[in-house]
Amino acid sequence: MGLAILLGVFGVTVVIGFPVAFAMGIAAASAFWFEGFPMLITFQRATAGVTVFSLLAIPFFIFAGEIMLHGGIASRLVKLASAMVGHLKGGLAMVNIFSSMLFGGISGSAVADISALGSLLIPVMKERGYRPDFAVNVTVTSSIAGIVIPPSHNMIIFAVAAGGGISVSKLFLAGVIPGMLMCVCLAIAAYILSVKHNYPSEPFPGWRAILDASIDALPGFMTAVIIVGGTLSGIFTVTESGAFGAVYAVVLTKFYYRSLNWDAFKTSVVGAVRTTAMVMILIAFASSFAYLLALYQVPGKLSDLLVSISDNPIVILIMINLILLCLGMIMDMAALILICTPIFLPIAVGLGMDPVQFGIMMLINLGLGLCTPPVGTCLFVGCAVGKVKIEQALKSIWPFYLAILFALILVTYIPAVSLWLPSLYE
Repeated sequence: MGLAILLGVFGVTVVIGFPVAFAMGIAAASAFWFEGFPMLITFQRATAGVTVFSLLAIPFFIFAGEIMLHGGIASRLVKLASAMVGHLKGGLAMVNIFSSMLFGGISGSAVADISALGSLLIPVMKERGYRPDFAVNVTVTSSIAGIVIPPSHNMIIFAVAAGGGISVSKLFLAGVIPGMLMCVCLAIAAYILSVKHNYPSEPFPGWRAILDASIDALPGFMTAVIIVGGTLSGIFTVTESGAFGAVYAVVLTKFYYRSLNWDAFKTSVVGAVRTTAMVMILIAFASSFAYLLALYQVPGKLSDLLVSISDNPIVILIMINLILLCLGMIMDMAALILICTPIFLPIAVGLGMDPVQFGIMMLINLGLGLCTPPVGTCLFVGCAVGKVKIEQALKSIWPFYLAILFALILVTYIPAVSLWLPSLYE
């Protein structure tokens, strides 16, 4: 009965329009009340969920991404991508995808990627003859590279949700190849569509232009190198790397590029505070919610249910992916990581899957949920930036969904895709 109250109250509050974080908090408080626990338990569990040292890295990562966004780094990365791949068929689509790959590795945020690159590239693509829905779909689906390519604050959330036994450094390394693979799959889909619709290519700028663009963008790209390299080398903890990366980003954009003014700095601070607050509230109430799921033995019951349907690891992994895909369509990513990791990680490990591989699989899966209705944050932001109706975008986005699903299948069933780089680090 308690589980029915927990899930029922959560479902009702979401349907009537409560934010997911508060819906989880209300549902948890209702279940605790039903079980006769003091209401204080709800907030004790919520507080315990956010008093984890590793989570201190999240505001630094987010702030560094905001500084990159408003400090002119995005435009330099776009210039580099344009010089490298703009001459291919549908060149601006390729530029969009590979800019996302470069910028995502710095910002770690899909929404920041869309805000920065979408506002730069979508208008230009429309001017050059690309269909508006195509421009939006390329931007939206490529933005989730920032979730997988390090540094990503979602990797830290997964490591915490997994009980702290998974190395964030290994997760960082494990995300590199899958993130690049996903962008390559999207680029192939974009190329095929570009040939079909005869979209234009840009003139090749010459090797000197590529060299100049690389030199100009390199200091900005070093932000990601500092954060990830500092963590992998053991010089910094994850939190210290995030803090150092944020300071480096401010110094770089203010004194080297001279593109960060006071207004942009204030905007970055406000954006970082707002995003951090949303993430932390989600983590807090999701911790209370997840505690009750464990209390009601949901992970064990769901594991027994999946095994009763099939004992084939391939089939069980398909079912886990389908459940995550469906949940990703209706809930926020951070909340799902915290709720679903304790449920599905033991099942996956029991099937012989490495926890790091499962983490990358989950991030790609839930990242796809950000691009799908009815609660696709990236889809909504991309359509708003591109001034395209969601229904119009959905009619032509399916080739990009298939590209991401193909990358997800490879990550799910070929361990080396995500584990080869971490194995070199050991």
